[in-house]
Amino acid sequence: MTDSPVDLLVFGPHPDDIEIGFGGAVALHTALGFRVGLCDLTRGELGSNGTPEEREAEAEQARGVLGATWRLNLRWPDGGIIGSDAQILDVVGLIRRTRPRTVALPYWNDRHPDHRAASDVLTRAAFKSGLRRFASDVEEAWRPDWICYYFINDSAPESFGIDVSPHYETKRRALACHRSQFTAAATEGVPTRLTAPQFQQLIESRDAHLGALLGVAFAEAVVVREPVLRPHLMKNWNALQADRR
Repeated sequence: MTDSPVDLLVFGPHPDDIEIGFGGAVALHTALGFRVGLCDLTRGELGSNGTPEEREAEAEQARGVLGATWRLNLRWPDGGIIGSDAQILDVVGLIRRTRPRTVALPYWNDRHPDHRAASDVLTRAAFKSGLRRFASDVEEAWRPDWICYYFINDSAPESFGIDVSPHYETKRRALACHRSQFTAAATEGVPTRLTAPQFQQLIESRDAHLGALLGVAFAEAVVVREPVLRPHLMKNWNALQADRR
């Protein structure tokens, strides 16, 4: 059921942004049995290729590939993510209805104005969701345990990385669902940054670079604003336990 309770709720400004920045993490969490909800803010109607209807259909196909429980589109105007009262209420109501433990948002510093605006609006809405005196269509407040940020275009020092190597082929297949964006030049579309072969290479090289730094094939970066608490200084707990046997 659309907007049923989930463990992880991931927001994206446009229908392909979640796959670009966090597709591997979504696939990982669904494979682990977590309920994952996806929410696109706009239908990307200002994009050079694809109709809004095509982009929504592609996003739903990608949802199935990733294994998310549901995906919805708030249908805010593309280029119009402004943090109006109505937009804040949309997000607050969604978070309160679905009660996620973790919410993933676009990183706040990005070359695309919509991505930056989305990060700001979503951060404010997630905070207001936890205020019991902030009125919305769902009155019971809900504050997620963790707000995380992922990169779409630009990057910065990450707080930590997630090993998505076993699920990288799933990320590739989910990205391929967005045919209007990544193969438009071959289907009577216009060439864009996204249709260039180097764009897919850019995504994979970013994930492979972080993976190499962490000793795995592919990793996706996560940024959090607060310190991360660890239980001890032992990096490889399983190896330590094995040595003690």
